[in-house]
Amino acid sequence: MKMHYDADCPPRLGEKVAVLGYGSQGHAHSLNLKDSGEDVRVGLYPGSRSWAKAEKAGLHVAAVADAVREADVVMVLTPDVGQQKLYREAIEPNLRPGMMLMFAHGFAIHYGTVQPPKDVDVTMVAPKGPGHLVRSTYVEGNGTPALLAVHQDATGRARERTLAYARGIGAGRAGILETTFKEETETDLFGEQAVLCGGISRLIQTGFETLVEAGYQPELAYFEVLHEMKLIVDLMYRGGLAFMRYSVSDTAEYGDYVSGPRVIDEHVRQNMRAVLKEIQDGTFAEKWIDENNSSGRAHFLELRKENSEHQIEKVGEDLRSMMPWLEPAEKN
Repeated sequence: MKMHYDADCPPRLGEKVAVLGYGSQGHAHSLNLKDSGEDVRVGLYPGSRSWAKAEKAGLHVAAVADAVREADVVMVLTPDVGQQKLYREAIEPNLRPGMMLMFAHGFAIHYGTVQPPKDVDVTMVAPKGPGHLVRSTYVEGNGTPALLAVHQDATGRARERTLAYARGIGAGRAGILETTFKEETETDLFGEQAVLCGGISRLIQTGFETLVEAGYQPELAYFEVLHEMKLIVDLMYRGGLAFMRYSVSDTAEYGDYVSGPRVIDEHVRQNMRAVLKEIQDGTFAEKWIDENNSSGRAHFLELRKENSEHQIEKVGEDLRSMMPWLEPAEKN
């Protein structure tokens, strides 16, 4: 493992940076780099709702092609499946030898939807946290850990430039771990699908359904399988599984040991391996790209609607409205 901090990074990047996109990560990277003294411009498509928002934050905004032409370093922070079209239409025609093309996720490079020329550096800085955390920890004087990878070193300075960028967004304050595009992409997709999003959400929904089907109040079921999840995860976050087990009751700890393996059993492990294999061999990427390019995301939108109408969502919305101290979030 190679972990780097501010002292291991150049003090400044000192190059013109174009950040493409102004969503969760885009706004954080742009503002952090600006506050670190870097020369930043934001690349957006004409008519973007984020255009005025970025300008109000004091950032220079330009159309994507213009932003790329002005820059020496280009960070792509737009959705994975749209990067191929964006690259072909606005980035590739404006790349010059010696530029650095950056990503915060390795999907497009690893699966070959974007294939940069050999005369540019291709690297990654992937913060391990959502954009609002990347921004808020920076403002507080701290930072969010990040992954760093060099896919192509055309200039001989790719790693040095990438470390400088990572420091500019505050990652050097928390730690920068070196990896590869392959490792980051495959582990990130697996984590999302098998544990962080797919695994946990399905576990919560199934637990909720099991209690409700057995005749328990839906509100009580919500508290037991979803509301308290944050309390448990916060303990894990602070001190790992051991600290969580130390912090809960002996009864809960014993139930963890004897019942957990009955729920997450060898069959689940085999399914996880199958999910990982489809990520590794490109099956998942091909399916997701096809979903976006061929079907107009019909199946994805159907799944989104179906899950948004689950009973747990209505119950949770009602309960959260009674707990204003949670600062309940609403979908935009």
